Amino acid sequence: MEKKRYLNELINRGLFRFDHLSIMNIDNGPVAKLFSNAILEQEICLFANTVKSGSAYCEFLQQRVLSSMQNRRPLPVARFADGEYAFYSYTLGCNGLYKQAESVAAIKKIIPLHIAAMKYLAANGLLAPLVYPGNSHSAVGGLFSFLHPKKDSSGIDFLDFLNSAGIIFNSSDYIPFYVVYAFLTSPEFAAVIDGKKICILNSEYNEKSCYGWFAKSSSQPRISYIPIPAEYVATRWEETKKEILNKIPPDIDLCLAGAGVGALLICADVARTFSVPAIDAGHVLNMMNGRADKSNGARLYTLRKSK
Repeated sequence: MEKKRYLNELINRGLFRFDHLSIMNIDNGPVAKLFSNAILEQEICLFANTVKSGSAYCEFLQQRVLSSMQNRRPLPVARFADGEYAFYSYTLGCNGLYKQAESVAAIKKIIPLHIAAMKYLAANGLLAPLVYPGNSHSAVGGLFSFLHPKKDSSGIDFLDFLNSAGIIFNSSDYIPFYVVYAFLTSPEFAAVIDGKKICILNSEYNEKSCYGWFAKSSSQPRISYIPIPAEYVATRWEETKKEILNKIPPDIDLCLAGAGVGALLICADVARTFSVPAIDAGHVLNMMNGRADKSNGARLYTLRKSK
């Protein structure tokens, strides 16, 4: 008997649907050429039924960020994809481009802290998991299940993980994974932070490249940089949290973090401490630093059509 799936419940109740994430001026063609056209299946993703389009999701995120900045309210935003799904499945498959966990035991020990951070995001910010038809297959069970090719169920499994942790998934606490990338690389985001004080938490920072990246969009934020470890933030954040938070200027307007699976913990604590948007920027920080190569190339929804 197939177990009940939280994703199926959300769709059957008319709360969510799968739809095409169409965002104005985005060009995913070069990314498909770099990897393969198969990656374009990720353009079909989970939508709340209250949201009509991908561009509407970008506007939704922009309004949440503006409101947070203007009213000094916390807005943590964290993305979840393959690395996070492996981590929350208690496997070392989470150690991809960067080392996230030393052992399965280390993951199990820290999971309660991650769940607490997710609950904080659900109440005050936005969860941005990558959920699309290709990673939402229910596992095939039964005596002869070994005869069937294994299908990716990581997306649907993650939603089950949230549900089992008591995290209610709804339109106010969810945005699609790639909306974060699309917004952070947009002229609209550059305009939002023009003249604002932003803080970057990452293991790498190229000041000239970052200022140049924003200057291309006629934006001049004032950037402060706080270095964080390149590895194991997901399991060791508590060891360095106080020291790092104490270095962040108290009058920042927004924070961008790059820390793999650990970005969840950073964004939750920074947003809570400073009452600002704290966004898991990931690959976009590599772009700002002129180091897209660290991500093994471009990502979907980060490139614009040439004029």
